[in-house]
This record gives sequence, C-alpha cells and structure tokens, in this order.
Amino acid sequence: MGAYVSKTYLTVRYAETDMMGIVHHSRYYPWFEIARGDYIKKSGVSYRSLEDMGIMMPLSQSGAKYHGGLKYDDEVMITCVMEKLTVARCRFKYEVYKLPETELKTTGYSEHGFVDAKTFAPINIKKTHPDIWDKIMSLYNGGNE
Repeated sequence: MGAYVSKTYLTVRYAETDMMGIVHHSRYYPWFEIARGDYIKKSGVSYRSLEDMGIMMPLSQSGAKYHGGLKYDDEVMITCVMEKLTVARCRFKYEVYKLPETELKTTGYSEHGFVDAKTFAPINIKKTHPDIWDKIMSLYNGGNE
C-alpha cells in the first residue's frame, strides 16, 4: 500500500487571477499550504496543535511547474502526499487538477524541517515526540481513508 494522499477542493477566486485572466503563480503556494494542513489533520493532529506542542515545520525549499492555466471560477482538486520522511525532515508533493476533467495543471513540492519552536534548533521528532512520529509515519505508510 502506498502513502496516504489527501484531496483538497477549491474554487478559483477572482482575486487569484492576473491581468491575463489566469491564476497568478504566487497563488499556488497558499493552495499547497491548505492541502498540507489538510494532510496533517488526517493524522489526528492539526498544525496548530503541533505548534502548541513546541514543534514547528519551517520551509527549506519549494518549487512548482505549471502545465496549464486555471481561470476564475474553475473547480480544482489539490492532492498532497508526503513523499519523503526522516526523523528531522519531510517533503510533500502536490498536484493541482482542473475538475471535472481531472486535468493536471500544476505540480509542486515543499520541504520542511522539524524544529523546536522556542530555539528553532532541529529536533529528532521520533525521539522528542514519539506519539506524533507514529501518527505521521502511519500516513506516510498508507494511513486510512
């Protein structure tokens, strides 16, 4: 069984488009963040609760490739999967599809570290928060839907 894949659904808002009438490239990153939050919630913890426990996940790298434009009022689905996980880092992969055709429009990724919220020092999440590690690892290994 593969890793758990979350699905987030959005409608393109007018404010997300540019003068050409297509979604501006900068708008995809907030969509990735929404999808990542939905993914994490599936583990049974929210990103807010991770912060409350003293865990932060700062971004270290991100990117996107645009395969076609989306326009105002388009219905989209963003998939999110954790494609790499270590005790100190993780990498998410995103795909943005136009619905109802399920036409791939954008692919992207983001890489994050696990750090202590007070010191911003890297942590080994498996050692410092084994219960959270188990929940994240469960999704990484397939989770349940």
